[in-house]
Amino acid sequence: MRIISGKNRGRHIVAPDNLPVRPTTDLGKESLFNILNNYFYFDRVRVLDLFSGTGNLSYEFASRGALSVIAVDSDQRCTNFIRKTAEKLQYSQLLVIRQDAFAYLKACRQKFDIIFADPPYQMEGIEQVAELVFENQLLNPDGWLVLEHSKEHDFSDNPHFFQHRIYGKLNFSFLVNMTDEENQTEETDNE
Repeated sequence: MRIISGKNRGRHIVAPDNLPVRPTTDLGKESLFNILNNYFYFDRVRVLDLFSGTGNLSYEFASRGALSVIAVDSDQRCTNFIRKTAEKLQYSQLLVIRQDAFAYLKACRQKFDIIFADPPYQMEGIEQVAELVFENQLLNPDGWLVLEHSKEHDFSDNPHFFQHRIYGKLNFSFLVNMTDEENQTEETDNE
């Protein structure tokens, strides 16, 4: 696992073998950040990383200067590893929370610019992530929910769907919290 850009660019992080994770590949992560880079100034964003596993994405956001990053995972081995790594890399803006991601979304009252969710591919009900994010209004205007998922899942019917990208076995679906103004423009364009 490698940090691609920012203050710790090129830094390799080795996670313990006993973590129950499937980290996003460096190619997938680089592709994702190339897309996000066209829409966000990383030093102005607040990020939520759900099912954070090794913390791979959290470190990348923190390295690029994100205002705040909250990493949520239910496995104590994962959260302990993320805490130690964040301390070592001096990411004071990275907060680690050990909790079930769905429970966190139900109770959360903060708003984010980017929410990244990488649930286990075989997990039942991952579409609930999108439902909870939008029902609880957890995204700022023009904020993005990025879901990493297997090819079996399709989010194109979601009213917030923006685009879908495939990188080998890796799938990213992007859902956007459009402002009312953008929704009106889109409706006018469709008439």
